Amino acid sequence: MKPTFYIILLFLILGVSCTQKKTVSKNEEIQKDSLEFFFSLANDFDLSIDQRQQYIQKASTIVYLQNNDSVYRSNLFKIANRYYNLDRFEDYKITVKLILKKSKLQQDTRNVAKGNVYLGDYYLLKERADSAFYYYNEAENKYVELNDTYNVALTMLNKATLQYTESDFLGAEMAIFKVLKIIKNKNFNDILYNSYNLLGQIYNELEDYNNSIEYHNKALGSIDDNFMKSFAQPKATSFNNIGAVYQNKKDFRKSKKYFEKGLLERNIIKDKPALFAMLLNNLAYSKLKLNEKEGLPQLFFQSLRIRDSLQITTGIIASKINISEYFLSKKDTLKALQFAKEALYLSKKANNSRSILNSLKQLSLVDPKNTAYYSKEYIAVSERRQKSDRAIGNKFSRIEYETEEVIEKNDYLTTKNRNLLYGLISFGVVALLLYLVLNQRNRNKVLLYKQRQQKANEDIYNLMISQQSTIDLGRVKEKKRVAQELHDGVLGRIFGLRINLDTLNQFDDSNAIEKRNEYLVELRNIEQDLREISHDLSRENKELINNFVVILHNLLEEQRKTFSTNLHASIDNAIDWDAISNSIKINIYRIVQESLQNINKYAHANSIHVKCLKNEDQLILEIIDDGIGFNTIKAKKGIGLQNIRSRALDCNGTAIINSIISKGTHITITIHLV
Repeated sequence: MKPTFYIILLFLILGVSCTQKKTVSKNEEIQKDSLEFFFSLANDFDLSIDQRQQYIQKASTIVYLQNNDSVYRSNLFKIANRYYNLDRFEDYKITVKLILKKSKLQQDTRNVAKGNVYLGDYYLLKERADSAFYYYNEAENKYVELNDTYNVALTMLNKATLQYTESDFLGAEMAIFKVLKIIKNKNFNDILYNSYNLLGQIYNELEDYNNSIEYHNKALGSIDDNFMKSFAQPKATSFNNIGAVYQNKKDFRKSKKYFEKGLLERNIIKDKPALFAMLLNNLAYSKLKLNEKEGLPQLFFQSLRIRDSLQITTGIIASKINISEYFLSKKDTLKALQFAKEALYLSKKANNSRSILNSLKQLSLVDPKNTAYYSKEYIAVSERRQKSDRAIGNKFSRIEYETEEVIEKNDYLTTKNRNLLYGLISFGVVALLLYLVLNQRNRNKVLLYKQRQQKANEDIYNLMISQQSTIDLGRVKEKKRVAQELHDGVLGRIFGLRINLDTLNQFDDSNAIEKRNEYLVELRNIEQDLREISHDLSRENKELINNFVVILHNLLEEQRKTFSTNLHASIDNAIDWDAISNSIKINIYRIVQESLQNINKYAHANSIHVKCLKNEDQLILEIIDDGIGFNTIKAKKGIGLQNIRSRALDCNGTAIINSIISKGTHITITIHLV
């Protein structure tokens, strides 16, 4: 029963888990679909402004929960665009600044450039020319860095538009020709159109009407199907601009014709309401100049209402001046004065010198009594405007110069930092190589020193062996001499005694007995001499078995003679010293020598035990004393102990040093012979 229950429970858990995964995945898909749906509705011009605004908020709620990746930043741009289309410019600016912040965090240069363009558009709209120019310039430099020709040309065009707006016509003209040079032989029709269109407007302001119309017609000729599918309404824009040129030429019939053509363009009121309002106002003005009463003043007021709803200040001022002119033509000076004064008030509030001049000009016509006052103010504003135009032109040049200077300075600092980095790396590499060379040289010196020390030890050992051989040879000669003396002396004595004893055998008196006793004593003396000589020779023969043992015994004997410490030595006879390398024997000798020196200097020992024994394939050397001992941790770095350990390691062995305070020290050297 229980196993069945657990199996069912397991399936239920797995089922719920799978359902949750599917639900999460489904929710993500729904969220994604919802986002695209909200973006689409926020850009649906058939919906009311409030409805579109609600859909932007819904889209924003979803986007702000996303991670800071390319999709997230792309969606932020969509939100900014929709705020712009709704004239929610402050929300637009906040969104663009968020984009810049997030893009800089991810070092996303392309979106940083695009964000700067968007901020430039904002400040252009707010008529803050220097700020707009600065951000366009920043964007241009970023696009140059990215080698993005299209966007470089586009931002240069934006800067030229700004210069045109600020009456820097010559600066704008030069900038446009730079743009045309950049996009030559490239399929950038939208930029080509806007460049020609802006040149047409520039020449219109410069009263070069023929060139103006020529470039506006070129703009019309550059329009392709893709551009027509956008919301830009290029044909309506060009028709309006050509109409404005003819209006300036006082050819109001032609201007009226082009304004009417512009108004006939499909979806103009939905796609570009500001352009639609401009066309209405311009058409009404041409009709006014042609003295055509049909549709007037309704066209003026319709245009004003649209501009007022869009909060286009310059458009509102232009409409009010034209309405004032209309009422002046109808001899309604009261209304004409009202609209002219409203235009002047708005112009001053907006600090728009061109609009102020147009308003003052209209007021001087409407209010002849105060013409002198208006004229005086007109002259003052005109002079300020000329200075301002020169200043703004200089300011644009200064912004470009300062930006280029900053870029050059940054490039210089980057180059300097790069060179400094390369210098540091080079210095580091040289220092490292120098260190390696010196380190290797020191190692070679240490190795050479060890080799020389080894050679010296070998030489010392060979010298000791040679010396011992000489001693042994002397002993052999001495023994030979002793043997000869024994043969010639002791044996002669024995032979003489034997002859005398044979002679005494013939006598049996007391004198003979006394003589025999004397001869027996002499024999016992000779026997004792022979026994001592025999024992001495036997011990010498054993010592001659191996010279190293003799050398070691000499060291121990020297210790006994020099120091009062009781020394006990034990060397295993089973050790085949001939089979052991000279290097090991030298190190054993030095370890015993070093240990005895340390004991004599520091230990104050009463007794020392030196043991050398063989345990299978191991040679074990033990040196034990009953001295005062020492702290092995504190004395670990002592040269003597280091030498002992180092020599043991050289022999493929280990050194264990145990010491107890007041109880003595025990050194064990274990050497592997195989």
